[in-house]
Amino acid sequence: METLLAGLGFGESPRWHDGQLWFCNWGRQEIVAVDDKGKSEVMVRVSTSLPFSIDWLPDGRLLVVSGRERLLLRREPNGSLVTHADLRQLIEQNCNEIVVDGRGYAYVNGSGFDRPGQKPSGVIAVVEPDGSVRQVADGLTFPNGMAVTPDNSTLIVAESQANRLTAFAIAPDGSLSNRRVWADLGNGVPDGICIDADLAVWYADVPNKRCVRVRERGEVLQTINLDRGCFALMLGGADKKTLFIVAAEWHGFERMMEGLGTGQLLAVKAPAPGVGWP
Repeated sequence: METLLAGLGFGESPRWHDGQLWFCNWGRQEIVAVDDKGKSEVMVRVSTSLPFSIDWLPDGRLLVVSGRERLLLRREPNGSLVTHADLRQLIEQNCNEIVVDGRGYAYVNGSGFDRPGQKPSGVIAVVEPDGSVRQVADGLTFPNGMAVTPDNSTLIVAESQANRLTAFAIAPDGSLSNRRVWADLGNGVPDGICIDADLAVWYADVPNKRCVRVRERGEVLQTINLDRGCFALMLGGADKKTLFIVAAEWHGFERMMEGLGTGQLLAVKAPAPGVGWP
């Protein structure tokens, strides 16, 4: 395993785009791009604190989820950030993660930070290519990372506090239906996820300090143990077979900022290339 960067805040939402690994540097209000040699550059500075996450429209424009403000921002050619969609009527608490499928439907999740015994409040909203917004799923338990299969037929979402990956069928109009448990993870706490060519899913796990590759129904194929929490991961590189991992020390939500500066970007070879979205 190679350490490409150290001294980060909290890396999140890693994405392979145009030959570089982009990620959000929480606590530093930066969106950073790094090549496979570890040369990095701050590409965007954001005014929001955290959470924030990123993906791209098919035309190449960057989307940024401004979590606390519950807005989806779009980066224009001149570098400015403008409102692409207002999610305040659909998501009551913070927005969290985003994935844009191959047809340009942008899925954003949020809420779901529920106490034990409370009804799950997490939702997924879709922003259509024309900018219209609607809710397409609810009742999720702390929805986190999302990924879409390469045929645009299935969206998989990590439900962190339910210890599972949940799948939905995607309709031609972007609606979600046929909710099912894709994998019960036992004591696994999934955060960021990505899909490989074997249609296995890699998930990051903060409290268990590991990254895990699983098949549908939960068979564990590989585990990578770390010395700190694994927040998110992404398959990239020239052959899409490098697993990029963002990790940092984690002391719980109340003491989260004690981990600021311990963030790392790591790289390790994976058995199968990445497919789908992000």
